[in-house]
Amino acid sequence: MHQLTLINVDDIQTVVNVASVPQRSPFRYPGGKTWLIPQVKRWLFSMGTKPRLLVEPFAGGGIVGLTAAFEELVERVVLVERDEQVASVWRAILGGDADWLANRIMNFEMCHETLETELGKGGGPIREMAFRTLLRNRTNHGGIMAPGAGLIKYGENGKGISSRWYPRTLAKRIREIGRIRSKIEFIQGDGLDVIREHACESETAFFIDPPYTAAGKKAGRRLYTYNEIDHEGLFTLTESVRGKFLMTYDDAKGVRDMAARHGFFVETVAMSNTHHTKMQELLISKDLAWVR
Repeated sequence: MHQLTLINVDDIQTVVNVASVPQRSPFRYPGGKTWLIPQVKRWLFSMGTKPRLLVEPFAGGGIVGLTAAFEELVERVVLVERDEQVASVWRAILGGDADWLANRIMNFEMCHETLETELGKGGGPIREMAFRTLLRNRTNHGGIMAPGAGLIKYGENGKGISSRWYPRTLAKRIREIGRIRSKIEFIQGDGLDVIREHACESETAFFIDPPYTAAGKKAGRRLYTYNEIDHEGLFTLTESVRGKFLMTYDDAKGVRDMAARHGFFVETVAMSNTHHTKMQELLISKDLAWVR
């Protein structure tokens, strides 16, 4: 099998300035794909006919699905997430509690005492869990919510736990998502099951960004509560989908070997990590009709 280039090499080897990409998600999410949005948009535009549905089976912060919904790149979006904390936020916003959540954020006085009191609570309605989740996400180091994650110590300009707490910005994003909630369906469950459900639909596109635990990688285990993924099974499943798909993975030999076994094409794309170090990730696809 000869190697094809997925997208213009000059474009994908230039690190995207994420400040130039509209920030849609309420989450500060480890492994988020804001930096990949320009290429995702190019992939969707290349299809000619607007996909009837975009499925994001490992949604996390949901930046791809949100962008597709806001910019009307697809008719409808399905976000899937298994993590109960992350799911509570999507369920609250898309279930009609966007304004309540935005107001709760605006009225919260951030300090160590109030934060500890709030995070110490349990139970209650989904929207209360959603609020605590956003608090944890915005005050934990790196936005990590997996067990063992700790609070920000110093943060930007020594602001500590307040350094990533932008109530006006968060409230605005949440209200904006609430206004387009009719375009987005959220499913709390297994992303593989949802891929199977839509596998026979030729007008459905899939953006697949699983936790990075393939080929012995440990980042996903540290960053995500639910990090156990049958990667070989995922590759086998994506072989069966009739629609378009784009996968992103950590650049590792084991992943490249899996892609080759399943007849997929691979290209590297440049990104910058949280320490502003240039790195490479993999884009994987079986349909390259949109190349060049």
